[in-house]
Amino acid sequence: MMVKRETIFGREAFPLVIFAVFALMPIAASFGAENYLLSMVTRVMIFAIAAISLDLILGYGALVSFGHAAFLGIGAYAVGMLSAHGVKDAAIQLPAALLASATFAAITGALSLRTKGVYFIMITLAFGQMAFFLAVSLASYGGDDGMTLSGRTQLFGTDWIKRDRHFYYVVLAFLIGTYALCRSLVVSRFGRVIRGARENPQRMAAIGYSLFRFQLAIYVIAGTLCGLAGFLLANQSEFISPAYMTWQRSGELIVMVVLGGLGSLHGAVIGAAAFLLLEEWLSGFTEHWKLIFGPFLVVVVLFARGGLMGALKRLGGRGA
Repeated sequence: MMVKRETIFGREAFPLVIFAVFALMPIAASFGAENYLLSMVTRVMIFAIAAISLDLILGYGALVSFGHAAFLGIGAYAVGMLSAHGVKDAAIQLPAALLASATFAAITGALSLRTKGVYFIMITLAFGQMAFFLAVSLASYGGDDGMTLSGRTQLFGTDWIKRDRHFYYVVLAFLIGTYALCRSLVVSRFGRVIRGARENPQRMAAIGYSLFRFQLAIYVIAGTLCGLAGFLLANQSEFISPAYMTWQRSGELIVMVVLGGLGSLHGAVIGAAAFLLLEEWLSGFTEHWKLIFGPFLVVVVLFARGGLMGALKRLGGRGA
């Protein structure tokens, strides 16, 4: 029976179940409020990409970043700025969003990773706030009020992804690609070095690994993937705002990762879905929904070791 449990909740089968549910969602949505459901689940998948990118450095590298949402905003602003100047094709916007995010990650990471512990947290927070206030100062791009885009990005000169269902599957493809990339990184020699640095950095340095280079590489990869989420978020909402890169947004991404389970990439997907769906449900009762969500998160952290993924595995074990 143990084999059955591992088949259902193991690293291989469970992500396939998650992606199958996402793939079938448009069919289920066609029987109800299709536009609302597609919009909601698309948003879940976009933030799942951002949460997976954060899990790379937080769950596997033990690097607590309170500025990760800056990459989300940079990716979104790359879309908005180029669109404002008439450049609306994904062939230009997407590479620009990824390059801008990677550059910001490389510069800030090279400085932040020279610190440790609470100092690393504070310097990433400072860089995130710098990006936020820079966006606020961009009056020609809406300033503090943000900017509404004229429409979604074109794909090789066509309006193919302007249809909600087409855009949904584009986001799903990026989510699967992000998960596959990060999973391959985690199980590679590169990933083993990152995990070793988390567990015993002195020993890894003693056997000859340059931990700074490895950590900077994973930091840049994580920032670039979060920039991809920003590119998708700008297209999904057709709006950009400095609010995308506040420290509170970074905190929400951390909550998603912790809620789903640290060091579990599919746990980050579960955490993003749980956070956003609970937000949508609880906000229907009160605008102070965080007063309800806060105690729920405390209970999960205290009693569900490994987050929601850990709880699911234990429930599966009892039922086996």
